[in-house]
Amino acid sequence: MIFGLGSEPGSTNLLTRALAAVDERVESVPDPVQIHYHLPDPRLDHLRVHRDYAQWLEELTQRFPHECRGIRGFYDECWAVFRALNALELLSLEEPRYLLRVFLQNPLACFTLLRYLGVNVGDVARRWIRDEALLRFIDIDCYVWSVAAADRTPMINGGMVFSDRHYGGINYPVGGVGTLAERLANALRDQERFPGCWVEYGARAVRVNVDGQRRATGVTLADGRQIRARAVISNATRWDTFGLAGADESVPRALVDAAEVPPTERLWRQWYTESPSFLSLHLGVRADALDAGHAHLRDCHHIVLEEWAHMESATDAAGTIFVSIPTVLDASVAPPGRHIFHVFTPSWMSEWRGLGHSEYRARKQQLADRLIERLERRVFPGLRRGIEVFEVGTPRTHRRFLGRKDGTYGPIAARRLHGLLTMPFNRTGLPGLYCVGDSTFPGQGLNAVAFSGFAAAHRVAVDLGLEPRLPLGLDAWLSEWISRRRLEWLGRGMQSTEDGTR
Repeated sequence: MIFGLGSEPGSTNLLTRALAAVDERVESVPDPVQIHYHLPDPRLDHLRVHRDYAQWLEELTQRFPHECRGIRGFYDECWAVFRALNALELLSLEEPRYLLRVFLQNPLACFTLLRYLGVNVGDVARRWIRDEALLRFIDIDCYVWSVAAADRTPMINGGMVFSDRHYGGINYPVGGVGTLAERLANALRDQERFPGCWVEYGARAVRVNVDGQRRATGVTLADGRQIRARAVISNATRWDTFGLAGADESVPRALVDAAEVPPTERLWRQWYTESPSFLSLHLGVRADALDAGHAHLRDCHHIVLEEWAHMESATDAAGTIFVSIPTVLDASVAPPGRHIFHVFTPSWMSEWRGLGHSEYRARKQQLADRLIERLERRVFPGLRRGIEVFEVGTPRTHRRFLGRKDGTYGPIAARRLHGLLTMPFNRTGLPGLYCVGDSTFPGQGLNAVAFSGFAAAHRVAVDLGLEPRLPLGLDAWLSEWISRRRLEWLGRGMQSTEDGTR
């Protein structure tokens, strides 16, 4: 599900903006239905989240007529957040001159976002809605993109997703999602457009180099080469960047030596934990084998869950099933008469540790069979007999090819937090080192990660003197408060609250 690839006015189509920044674009196909839900409650079964907002409200209120006012009130608040975001130029929130400028340009939008910055989706939903079944739906409607229930999903992110799916919409890049990365990389390698830029593949960074002044000065690659730089930007997770156990232990996989890990990273580890990885099935399926379930092939994305108690399960292929069938929108990515099914469900690395080669293969087959059986029983009868291509990925696959600790999808709140207030920005406590990706503000999702990239580029450009800023001393003092001292202050406040409740 690709957000941020629309063409509507505003600042939130961040993938479109990223491509435009390098004079590129991709052809895309709009998805008329974001998700087709197959859920335990009869009122929620076969619920389709339409791109058309009026159609979506009508379908939901028909199922919950007694919650008509609450449904509209909840989504009105989501739209308030989205409109505020869409009205602002989205750059670095730790750059004081930019903050001052956008506040003067649109104070109402800024106040709206400040109001919701420390709020979670569940807080707003329970203000408006009483029906527990509908609240459970809002939980899973958050879970499918944040891998957390509504009470641990920031309202800023929720407002963005629950509104943009009807504004910019979900758009599938023709040829597959890989075309996005290919277009960006090819553009950056074009020396006529971007002289001096280059992209290296298979060049794994193993260490961030730090000088005697405790400043990041470049990276060391796995082949021993060193690349010097005035700024180092890590898109690895914070676990892989700073290590797993904080500054008290040496962690070989960490990019930053334990002695150089900033104290604020310890706070981050207290507040956030890793979400599970996934068991992923990539299937090539004959379309004629799916005749009995053909009605469901009008929609690209499906969510399948038989019991609410298993919504967040990540063992034994018992949890929520995610299904994507890109050939529904773009038949060119498969041979004629064939469909591609990407089927996945959360899975912890602990399910796969210590397995020998034959045990590993057997476990993959066992859990893949379980997923296919669940899908045949609930949504796609005949799926198994139509399979011609069958590939299975596990958390070990994700860890190996994505370079992420335990193959994790990303960080989730370890406990109930104050919305996005505790999420770090791009600067780190190590000068010269910046982080981007889903373990920086505003968190998980392609559009959110694209925002973190725009924000990092802006802050780095300011720090290198390529963009204007406030007088140096004032900029440094304010940036320090926004970036580091904010987290320390929140940490002390949360610790005091915990001490007071003991």
